[in-house]
Amino acid sequence: MQETSTVYPAVTVIIPHLKNRGMLESCLDSLRQSLYKRLSVLVVDNGGRLSDLSGIETSYPEIDVIRLPVNAGYAGGCNEGLNRSSSKYVVFMNDDAVVDPGWLGPLVDEAERDPLIGALQPKILSLKGRREGRRTFDYAGAAGGLMDRLGFPYCLGRTFSGREEDRGQYDKAREIFWASGVAMFASRELLVGLGGFETGFFMHMEEIDLCWRLRMSGHSVRSVPDSVVWHEGGASLQEGSPMKVYYNHRNAITMLLRNRSLVPLLLVLPLRLLLEAAAALYYLSGGADGRAKAKQVLRAMRDNVAGFGATLQDRRQIQQARRVGDRALFREAPLSVFLLDASQRRASDSQ
Repeated sequence: MQETSTVYPAVTVIIPHLKNRGMLESCLDSLRQSLYKRLSVLVVDNGGRLSDLSGIETSYPEIDVIRLPVNAGYAGGCNEGLNRSSSKYVVFMNDDAVVDPGWLGPLVDEAERDPLIGALQPKILSLKGRREGRRTFDYAGAAGGLMDRLGFPYCLGRTFSGREEDRGQYDKAREIFWASGVAMFASRELLVGLGGFETGFFMHMEEIDLCWRLRMSGHSVRSVPDSVVWHEGGASLQEGSPMKVYYNHRNAITMLLRNRSLVPLLLVLPLRLLLEAAAALYYLSGGADGRAKAKQVLRAMRDNVAGFGATLQDRRQIQQARRVGDRALFREAPLSVFLLDASQRRASDSQ
């Protein structure tokens, strides 16, 4: 589906933006080179009064811009774009991503092949690695997102010790648990029916929560390695920043409370909370920066307690709409990604 044709389904790329116009322009420049021509671009300006996008429509007359009065976060910005789009498919894209010219055709082909597909993820490689002449998987999504039984997300092509080089080891399309918000392709109709992203997440893990709900509704999430997107990373919050720690820990527990079936939730939640406490203790050993991160872990736990009533209301609605149980969703999932990574390291050391 690389040639222009009016019979091809329309696709809207939705890009939330807060700051760093130059980075966004690099993204838009690459989208201009897309071979798939039934493509429109919608930029959601989260900058409010501090917006840096004045006059951008002059340089990019092909795009539409939604200007929000305040920062609605990645989740809120994506929902604004979703609600104002009308195409069959949408792609939620980070503004620090750059696409290969042929990136979109394989995604449309796969979605058109199977009506039960809810979301798709391209292969996501590191822009920094490309500048260094390497094909390294990006941290945020890599070759596709997975989930362990304790609710910890992880990725193909990314381990605790680093990120793998792309040697074609993940070049076969496969079922995944979640698609990264760096470049998440999805059916607009399905997402509208699910209510879009959970805006209370603001940023981080909102795409995992949405993919979890897609899978519970009976739709699949798959990787499409023939599509390649490059990602800068760290544009919103630097890896390891205290606020990133806060959103990751808060949203991970909220997501678990919303989506896990009752019996598995009762079994895994105590262990998961112990691991949250262990994370806080671990951070405490890291000096002033570590103490700041430990404080954010405790804040995340406190905020989950304070918001438990609202989370419980959301949970009731989500569970009532469920069509696929946890036994099917987690059939091949490991108990813990930490144990999986340790076993993989031992196997690698023995070779």
